[in-house]
Amino acid sequence: MEESPQRWRRCSACKQPIAYGATHQVCSVSTCNRKRTGMVFCTVECWEIHLPIANHREAWAVEATAPTRAAAATVPPGAAPRRRSASTAAPAKTRDGPAEVLIVASRLKDYVKARSGLNTSDRVLEPLSRIVREVCDRAVRNAQRDGRKTILDRDIPDR
Repeated sequence: MEESPQRWRRCSACKQPIAYGATHQVCSVSTCNRKRTGMVFCTVECWEIHLPIANHREAWAVEATAPTRAAAATVPPGAAPRRRSASTAAPAKTRDGPAEVLIVASRLKDYVKARSGLNTSDRVLEPLSRIVREVCDRAVRNAQRDGRKTILDRDIPDR
Protein backbone atom coordinates (compact mmCIF):
# COMPACT_ATOMS: atom_id res chain seq x y z
CA MET A 1 0.00 0.00 0.00
CA GLU A 2 1.53 3.30 -1.13
CA GLU A 3 1.45 6.21 1.30
CA SER A 4 -0.01 9.55 0.19
CA PRO A 5 2.64 12.20 -0.58
CA GLN A 6 1.11 14.51 2.09
CA ARG A 7 1.08 12.06 4.98
CA TRP A 8 3.58 9.80 6.68
CA ARG A 9 1.07 7.51 8.46
CA ARG A 10 -2.39 7.53 9.95
CA CYS A 11 -3.23 7.94 13.64
CA SER A 12 -3.89 4.52 15.19
CA ALA A 13 -6.98 5.84 17.00
CA CYS A 14 -8.78 8.41 14.84
CA LYS A 15 -7.17 7.51 11.48
CA GLN A 16 -6.35 11.15 10.71
CA PRO A 17 -3.18 11.67 8.65
CA ILE A 18 0.13 12.45 10.34
CA ALA A 19 2.28 14.59 8.07
CA TYR A 20 5.96 14.07 7.34
CA GLY A 21 8.07 15.81 9.99
CA ALA A 22 5.05 16.37 12.28
CA THR A 23 5.11 15.90 16.03
CA HIS A 24 3.03 12.93 17.18
CA GLN A 25 2.71 10.66 20.23
CA VAL A 26 3.80 7.07 20.79
CA CYS A 27 3.04 4.86 23.78
CA SER A 28 5.79 4.37 26.35
CA VAL A 29 5.00 0.65 26.58
CA SER A 30 7.33 -1.39 24.38
CA THR A 31 4.63 -3.74 23.09
CA CYS A 32 2.88 -0.80 21.43
CA ASN A 33 6.10 0.23 19.67
CA ARG A 34 7.19 -3.05 18.13
CA LYS A 35 7.72 -3.40 14.42
CA ARG A 36 4.41 -5.18 13.81
CA THR A 37 2.36 -2.97 16.13
CA GLY A 38 3.91 0.45 15.45
CA MET A 39 1.11 2.48 17.02
CA VAL A 40 1.28 6.25 16.48
CA PHE A 41 -1.18 8.90 17.67
CA CYS A 42 -1.77 12.42 16.40
CA THR A 43 -2.59 13.81 19.88
CA VAL A 44 -2.41 12.82 23.53
CA GLU A 45 -6.21 12.46 23.47
CA CYS A 46 -5.93 9.83 20.72
CA TRP A 47 -3.21 8.06 22.74
CA GLU A 48 -5.62 7.96 25.72
CA ILE A 49 -8.22 6.19 23.57
CA HIS A 50 -6.04 3.07 23.32
CA LEU A 51 -5.41 2.80 27.11
CA PRO A 52 -8.59 0.88 28.08
CA ILE A 53 -8.00 -1.58 25.24
CA ALA A 54 -4.26 -2.00 25.87
CA ASN A 55 -4.75 -2.47 29.63
CA HIS A 56 -1.37 -0.95 30.56
CA ARG A 57 -0.55 -0.74 34.24
CA GLU A 58 1.77 2.22 33.82
CA ALA A 59 2.08 4.15 30.58
CA TRP A 60 2.55 7.64 29.23
CA ALA A 61 2.59 9.35 25.86
CA VAL A 62 6.04 10.04 24.43
CA GLU A 63 6.44 12.87 21.96
CA ALA A 64 8.12 11.84 18.72
CA THR A 65 8.74 13.39 15.32
CA ALA A 66 7.72 11.74 12.08
CA PRO A 67 10.55 11.32 9.59
CA THR A 68 10.97 13.73 6.72
CA ARG A 69 9.83 12.57 3.32
CA ALA A 70 13.45 11.92 2.29
CA ALA A 71 14.19 9.91 5.45
CA ALA A 72 10.97 7.93 5.11
CA ALA A 73 12.00 6.82 1.64
CA THR A 74 14.92 4.90 3.19
CA VAL A 75 12.84 3.29 6.00
CA PRO A 76 10.87 0.13 5.15
CA PRO A 77 7.08 0.62 5.24
CA GLY A 78 5.48 -0.44 8.50
CA ALA A 79 8.61 0.19 10.57
CA ALA A 80 7.91 1.49 14.06
CA PRO A 81 8.52 5.19 14.68
CA ARG A 82 11.76 6.15 16.41
CA ARG A 83 11.34 7.69 19.81
CA ARG A 84 13.74 10.37 20.91
CA SER A 85 15.13 8.13 23.64
CA ALA A 86 14.87 4.86 21.71
CA SER A 87 17.54 2.21 22.16
CA THR A 88 19.36 1.10 19.02
CA ALA A 89 20.25 -2.34 20.32
CA ALA A 90 19.71 -5.08 17.74
CA PRO A 91 17.63 -8.11 18.75
CA ALA A 92 19.57 -11.16 19.80
CA LYS A 93 20.01 -13.93 17.24
CA THR A 94 20.31 -17.67 17.59
CA ARG A 95 21.84 -20.03 15.09
CA ASP A 96 18.30 -20.51 13.70
CA GLY A 97 17.59 -16.78 13.24
CA PRO A 98 16.21 -14.04 15.49
CA ALA A 99 15.64 -15.09 19.07
CA GLU A 100 12.16 -14.65 20.47
CA VAL A 101 11.60 -13.65 24.06
CA LEU A 102 10.45 -16.70 26.02
CA ILE A 103 9.79 -14.91 29.30
CA VAL A 104 6.39 -13.40 30.17
CA ALA A 105 7.43 -9.86 31.06
CA SER A 106 4.46 -9.01 33.28
CA ARG A 107 4.87 -12.17 35.38
CA LEU A 108 8.61 -11.63 35.80
CA LYS A 109 8.14 -7.97 36.73
CA ASP A 110 5.40 -8.86 39.25
CA TYR A 111 7.62 -11.53 40.82
CA VAL A 112 10.64 -9.25 41.17
CA LYS A 113 8.52 -6.38 42.50
CA ALA A 114 6.81 -8.63 45.10
CA ARG A 115 10.07 -10.28 46.10
CA SER A 116 12.32 -7.22 46.33
CA GLY A 117 10.39 -4.04 45.56
CA LEU A 118 12.65 -3.45 42.54
CA ASN A 119 11.55 -2.60 39.01
CA THR A 120 12.69 -4.76 36.08
CA SER A 121 14.01 -3.45 32.77
CA ASP A 122 12.76 -4.97 29.52
CA ARG A 123 16.40 -5.61 28.65
CA VAL A 124 16.58 -8.53 31.08
CA LEU A 125 14.12 -10.55 28.98
CA GLU A 126 16.62 -11.49 26.26
CA PRO A 127 19.38 -12.75 28.60
CA LEU A 128 16.83 -14.73 30.64
CA SER A 129 15.37 -16.18 27.44
CA ARG A 130 18.87 -17.25 26.42
CA ILE A 131 19.28 -19.07 29.75
CA VAL A 132 15.87 -20.75 29.32
CA ARG A 133 16.88 -21.87 25.81
CA GLU A 134 20.11 -23.40 27.12
CA VAL A 135 18.25 -25.28 29.87
CA CYS A 136 15.64 -26.49 27.36
CA ASP A 137 18.35 -27.66 24.96
CA ARG A 138 19.91 -29.73 27.76
CA ALA A 139 16.50 -31.15 28.70
CA VAL A 140 15.88 -32.12 25.07
CA ARG A 141 19.21 -33.96 24.94
CA ASN A 142 18.40 -35.77 28.21
CA ALA A 143 14.98 -36.89 26.94
CA GLN A 144 16.44 -38.03 23.60
CA ARG A 145 19.21 -39.91 25.39
CA ASP A 146 16.53 -41.80 27.33
CA GLY A 147 14.63 -42.54 24.10
CA ARG A 148 11.60 -40.38 24.97
CA LYS A 149 9.71 -37.84 22.92
CA THR A 150 8.49 -35.95 25.97
CA ILE A 151 10.55 -33.71 28.25
CA LEU A 152 9.91 -34.50 31.91
CA ASP A 153 10.81 -32.56 35.02
CA ARG A 154 13.71 -34.91 35.65
CA ASP A 155 15.25 -33.84 32.32
CA ILE A 156 15.75 -30.28 33.59
CA PRO A 157 19.36 -30.05 34.78
CA ASP A 158 20.15 -28.97 38.32
CA ARG A 159 22.23 -25.85 38.69
